Amino acid sequence: MQILQIGRLSNDVNQHLERQYSACALWQQTQSGEFLQQSGADFELVVTSAAYGLNAAQIAALPNLRAVCSFGVGYDSIDVQALQQRGIALSNTPDVLTDCVADVAMGMLIDVSRGISAGDRYVRAGLWGSKQRFGMGSRVSGKKLGILGLGRIGLAIAERAQGFKMHIAYHNRHRVSALDYAYADTLQDLAAWADYLLVACPGGAATEHLVDAAVLQALGEHGFLINIARGSVVDEAALVQALAQNHIAGAALDVFEHEPNIPAALLQDERVVLTPHIGSATRETRMDMDALLLQNVAAFINKGQLLTPVS
Repeated sequence: MQILQIGRLSNDVNQHLERQYSACALWQQTQSGEFLQQSGADFELVVTSAAYGLNAAQIAALPNLRAVCSFGVGYDSIDVQALQQRGIALSNTPDVLTDCVADVAMGMLIDVSRGISAGDRYVRAGLWGSKQRFGMGSRVSGKKLGILGLGRIGLAIAERAQGFKMHIAYHNRHRVSALDYAYADTLQDLAAWADYLLVACPGGAATEHLVDAAVLQALGEHGFLINIARGSVVDEAALVQALAQNHIAGAALDVFEHEPNIPAALLQDERVVLTPHIGSATRETRMDMDALLLQNVAAFINKGQLLTPVS
């Protein structure tokens, strides 16, 4: 089975795919579009990632494509509808990154509340002991946490938040009957109730700008926004405006609408914690993600089935 690799992954994955399967590296082709038009029919399996994706034009140029194995949990950069129309299977690498993303979410929540990274900058700037005093933070323990998207990662965050005696509610497309957490019928209702609104839902057209000006207004002047999901879920312009008008207390963002480009207003705001999409970025998790990606490739080649198919 011929494999097409869309973009560069880890050295281990790149070398394994080349040695084991003689995979073709699309990123090494000087004219990738022309290459697909000429040779696209050769490939039955594509390896890609949430960063590189797979668009409708690429899928159309692969008439014999049977499966796509993607590195990462998100697949909003892959044209799922185009795959579904042709019955092409898709896998991602869920579960193995859940704990690390949930850890980062809680770390960012605490940071934006207590000013940990801001305090670090204050000390390094030599301001401790000066007339410029460091401001007060906001208590985390016992507060109300509203989670948008109570899937694997959202549940792991909720479990961690319980250790801080936080009260938890959530909003999904549908209520999850097996859960004891309170359910908000609308996202605006959840934001109005919460001290913290934490975004943990998938990206894509269905959730684009779900967190808009009205939701931020409902969150209120003492509320914080945390996003570890996808930048597209938050209307970034509305967030900048909400901060400028003190409609919310602050934000902690690991993802952005146009990564790696970040609005200057967010960069300059001390009430905003910014990290470079590091939710799953630990050595252990990335090794597990590599292994699961390659296991999906092997399972499809050997058995015609994926281990972690996207439903």
